Amino acid sequence: MEHHLPKLIIDLALILGAGAITTLIFKRIKQPLVLGYIIAGFLVGPHFSFVPNVADKESVKIWADIGVIFLLFSLGLEFSFKKLINVGGAASITAIVEIVAIMVLGYFVGQWMGWDMMNSIFLGGLLASSSTTIILRAFDELGVKRKNYARVVFGILIVEDIVVILLMVLLSTMAVSRQFDGIEMLMQFLKLIFFLALWFIFGIFLIPTLLRRVKKILDEETLLILSIGLCLGMVVLATEIGFSAELGAFVMGSILAETTSAEKIEHSLKPVKDLFGAVFFVSIGMMIEPASMYEYRWEIFIVTLLTIFGKLIFTSLGAILSGQPLKQSVQVGMSMAQIGEFAFIVASLGMSLKVTGDFLFPIAVGVSAITTFTTPYMIKYSDYFYQLIDRFMPQKMLKVIDRYSTGSQDIQKENKWKTLTKAYLSLILTNGIVSIGILFFIVYLRVYFILPFAQSRGWNSDLIDIGSFILTIVVSGPFLWAILVKKPANEIFSSIWTENRFARGPLLVLELSRFVVVVLLVGFILNFFFSGLITSIIVTLSVIIGLYLLSTKFNLFYSLIIKRFMFNLNERDIREQEKKQKKSIIQRNEFSLWDTHLTDFEVMPNAAYAGLKLSELAWREKYGINLAYIKRGDVMISIPKEEDKVFPFDKLGIIGTDEQLKNFEQQILQETIPVQDNSFKQEEVTLTKFTVSEESFLQDKTVKYLRSLTNGLVVGIERDDSKIVNPTSMSTFQADDVVWIVGNKKAITQLIESLETKSI
Repeated sequence: MEHHLPKLIIDLALILGAGAITTLIFKRIKQPLVLGYIIAGFLVGPHFSFVPNVADKESVKIWADIGVIFLLFSLGLEFSFKKLINVGGAASITAIVEIVAIMVLGYFVGQWMGWDMMNSIFLGGLLASSSTTIILRAFDELGVKRKNYARVVFGILIVEDIVVILLMVLLSTMAVSRQFDGIEMLMQFLKLIFFLALWFIFGIFLIPTLLRRVKKILDEETLLILSIGLCLGMVVLATEIGFSAELGAFVMGSILAETTSAEKIEHSLKPVKDLFGAVFFVSIGMMIEPASMYEYRWEIFIVTLLTIFGKLIFTSLGAILSGQPLKQSVQVGMSMAQIGEFAFIVASLGMSLKVTGDFLFPIAVGVSAITTFTTPYMIKYSDYFYQLIDRFMPQKMLKVIDRYSTGSQDIQKENKWKTLTKAYLSLILTNGIVSIGILFFIVYLRVYFILPFAQSRGWNSDLIDIGSFILTIVVSGPFLWAILVKKPANEIFSSIWTENRFARGPLLVLELSRFVVVVLLVGFILNFFFSGLITSIIVTLSVIIGLYLLSTKFNLFYSLIIKRFMFNLNERDIREQEKKQKKSIIQRNEFSLWDTHLTDFEVMPNAAYAGLKLSELAWREKYGINLAYIKRGDVMISIPKEEDKVFPFDKLGIIGTDEQLKNFEQQILQETIPVQDNSFKQEEVTLTKFTVSEESFLQDKTVKYLRSLTNGLVVGIERDDSKIVNPTSMSTFQADDVVWIVGNKKAITQLIESLETKSI
């Protein structure tokens, strides 16, 4: 009996077999597995005839599309919007400068090579991101993962991921419409931001609550099925609205990343993601045509140079503009000089939309392969490259960069007006987006469900419109009330009102803007159901009066909503804290014996006993207590020995009875060295630098003398090409010395001003 095996199964066996062999080889030679998958795709593709080829290309393409969805879903699970917020200004500014500059330069290079507009735009798009996989591997191998510039690089990669996701949506819109109208693109961008905010707000409010309710019946299998179902549901919703499937998958992943089940979902999803991801990258490799790569060898060479030097220069420039020192900026720039996995996705997106030529993809593969091998060497020799720049760059320019870096890092606080304005904008935008989202949902129900049902029974459509409007106002009422009445940053508002009477006018304008926004929102909602100016005015005023009259109920309901949302948003952190507390309690109970127990005790910085050996302290003999452990940072010294010492900020595990512990604490707190009362606060301490001019009175003066003027600590002196770290108190200053000093910001500022006026 003859059996016919479906071609798809044969193709999958071929794809996965080739992928397994190539990835084993690439694992052996310590190269990225992505390149191994792409080479496997080339081997089983139509342009290599020495092994069997894939037959059912359309089915493989569908599997590859699923692979992209799971890749983006997995990336979202690792992302977390809170992680983006915590990235910081330095990484954000650097990433934006680099992305914008390299995209613009990529576009003009494409035009210079004679490409049409869409190919040039997509060239800029595929250059926008660097490879997280390649950078992490290189950092691990070179042992630089803990260095300061690596932290900035990781932040840039996070920003790049979200920017490239948004970029893919805009590129898809441009490719479909073939229009480049600035207003149209702006509207698409605003639409994208609106729906991202709407999905995130509703997702955080609903999905963690759902997972908590079904937690008892969720096992690994059902959690995987539920998460994939949510992912594909968001994919369908995103495509129905007009966005890409990739965006929907990423958004759902980032929402689930805020839940306590994120790690479990990520663990369960990994085999599925690896399987479909392998099919995706193999399908990309099937598009490689050696003849085409040879034909466009010079284009590959040009784009490779553009990638290496363009990313190096613009990333370094962005880091300098963000306030990073020159050395760190160069290290960051040389780490980012490659293109990442998103380049393949962007290139294949252009091909699938039939707006780019077939040559763009092999160029992306060629550039990726070359820059993969150059990246470790770029990172390794970044210090040497910085030294070359430092040697040949004019000293005046180096001083300007250092001065700018120091000044940028001194900016720590926001003024009250900026904080107040941000609070008002946050309140208006979040509640406005939720109100409009509720409107769209009710309008959708009205058009596709309520009206057809009412018309089939001959009901009056006007009554349906009135009912829909009332329902929209009632459901969105708490959020409209929050815009109109709730006081964001009330203490700052009161402080500005009291301190400066000239600021009361702008404050009143800020308050009036809330009223205007609510009027516009109610009018916008009203426009969907009724027409007529008089009717709109009457209804709008009635709604605003109703919001004031029902203020107490709306306040209660809104508080419950916000409480639930904030709990869902911070649940992971809350659970982690509870685990730590529970672990601490269990640890203490394990040491409990009869009426003795274990308690934590932190060594004060001014403790008289700090730095002494346990044998010298003799606490057991004096107080009857025992020392179970010394925790010093991440180091735990269990059952310390007599020669072990106690240092400031150590956490000690003390065992004893209540009476012994009380006596020990009372006695030991008295053994402190009095500390001079400083007139400045901790946040006013700053690290800054200044140059000793030829006319300065500090010439030939000692470090000790400078300390007497500012009560500051001199931590370094740059003199010619040498650097003196932590100079002795008798070290003297010379002309052109660059002095680094830590101390009271006000005192140091006064010193620098006196240096400029040549007086003391």
